[in-house]
Amino acid sequence: MENFAEQCLDMAQSILGNNLNAINEDGSISPVEGEQFRMDEPGHVALAIGEYYRLTNETRFGDYDLVDLSARVITAQAFIDEQAENGLAYASLGLLSFSPAKERNAVWERLLEPTRETLDKRMLARTDYEDHFQAFNIAKAVARFSLGLSKKDETGRLIDRFIERLDSGSSAGVLDDHPQGLGGCYDIYGVLAFIFIRQALQLHANVHLRDRKLPSLRTHAMKYLKMLPDIVRQDGLGWSYGRSIGAYGQMHCISLILQALRDGWIDDADRPKYLEIMRRLFSFFFATYLDQEHGYLVIRDAERTTGSNHTTRMANFDAARYLCQWARLAKSIGGSMNAQAAPVKRTGRFVLFEKSAKREQGVFNYQDPESGVHILLPLVSQGASRDSSSLAFPHSPGVFDWPSTKYEPILVPELTFGKHRIVPCFYGKRCSTGLGLRNSFFFRYEQPELINAEEEFVNGLGSAKVSWTFQGGKITSEFVFQVKNQVQMESMRYIIALGAPHSHYRSALTYALGEESLRPNVVKDDFQAKWRDIEVVTEDPEYRSFWGKIHYLQVLERDHPLHMRPGQQYRLTVEFEPDIVLGE
Repeated sequence: MENFAEQCLDMAQSILGNNLNAINEDGSISPVEGEQFRMDEPGHVALAIGEYYRLTNETRFGDYDLVDLSARVITAQAFIDEQAENGLAYASLGLLSFSPAKERNAVWERLLEPTRETLDKRMLARTDYEDHFQAFNIAKAVARFSLGLSKKDETGRLIDRFIERLDSGSSAGVLDDHPQGLGGCYDIYGVLAFIFIRQALQLHANVHLRDRKLPSLRTHAMKYLKMLPDIVRQDGLGWSYGRSIGAYGQMHCISLILQALRDGWIDDADRPKYLEIMRRLFSFFFATYLDQEHGYLVIRDAERTTGSNHTTRMANFDAARYLCQWARLAKSIGGSMNAQAAPVKRTGRFVLFEKSAKREQGVFNYQDPESGVHILLPLVSQGASRDSSSLAFPHSPGVFDWPSTKYEPILVPELTFGKHRIVPCFYGKRCSTGLGLRNSFFFRYEQPELINAEEEFVNGLGSAKVSWTFQGGKITSEFVFQVKNQVQMESMRYIIALGAPHSHYRSALTYALGEESLRPNVVKDDFQAKWRDIEVVTEDPEYRSFWGKIHYLQVLERDHPLHMRPGQQYRLTVEFEPDIVLGE
């Protein structure tokens, strides 16, 4: 692991060298051209510098005084309004990284008294969160107690509350990051929460509390860890559905594995498997997001983009923080990264996150090494987002693509009834998976009540049944709708987005479509829709994914009303047999 640690340190130094000059005298962060400063950025910068100090024990970086820079960004974050509470949590851990004892903490000594008082008050203030923001409360409690600003340690109580809400929001004990409304937003923010809490506990002055709380955290974090062998694609692509993925879909997964290896959560028998997964994740991250000529992270350009909650500056400092963390953890773990890849088998599994009378949710994974098909099909809430990243279709960047910040009904029919756009996504009932005819895998679910794209139930309108079948490299989707009373459907549309990996920043093994593309075939269409002329969107900035550009849209559409009658089934069946190539 020594070579891996050195490589991570070199990359972190390169990224810091390209971004420390963005820290202004007042602690604010200068954005790159075309972006805006975010209120939580100074906190992210503080923790990146703190992690670099923990790794190297150096207070200077070239001509930069890291203690002075830390004091600046922590001061700026302390006086930013409370809407940036996540930034305050990052800043708190960044401060704590220099020492849990105030009298030996060089950054604390550099802070002015008004800043110290404001930090103390703001670390004490708590908003009771039911989502991943509860991890930030835990971090603030850790910092406040460890720095001696409070004799009462609230960390244990806050962790217990976090665990209780995991169990109440999911029958599988994973994080529902948006329990309001429909509920069931199970995405990578659950991984982020565990990484952040574990990092905070590592800095806690009371090691006995850390040891008491780790077992309960391990029980729930292992649920995510056990998903990774199915989620991580052979080319190294990591978490690929939901919000805030892309570069973060790689970084969070790597951190989870390294923390688990450090803590001894992975058995010796499974260690080679997870080391190989981590190697692939890191290789994909390095090739896909790092500008190797200039040494900084690229998450936005003419071909790809990400959500508004991440800026290029933030992503660069987060990458530097993670790289320092990986180097430190790798040194602690020791040993070698040499691991032989286990043979990949054709599998189809449904990971259940929630099973209740109200809803069933989870993610279906299918991989077939012979054809190269490897998809994630999420049946989860999108939370407050309104884009395509959580819709219930096969997610496989480079093969089945979608725009990262725009809603389109990708590979699912959208039926319009008045003001409601109905899509068979977000929840199911009677979910089932198993082996079908000719050794195929199937995933099926029903929707007793139709739901619209805003995740509102349209009670009394109708119902839907969905079936996905996977046989080798062939994928068949079937959607069956019924209405409860005669009603007029204004229109129906179904969109195939054809994209490509980034033309420059890409792994040599990145999955892509060959000349024969997805080979779609409409087997049954009771809506009597027609294919529109192929729409070219190469120059449209709204059609970028987290990885590359969307170039074409193939739209199957019925643009005039259909009178739907009760008791009659309206079926749409579409087959695909994607032509998948590597490194094209």
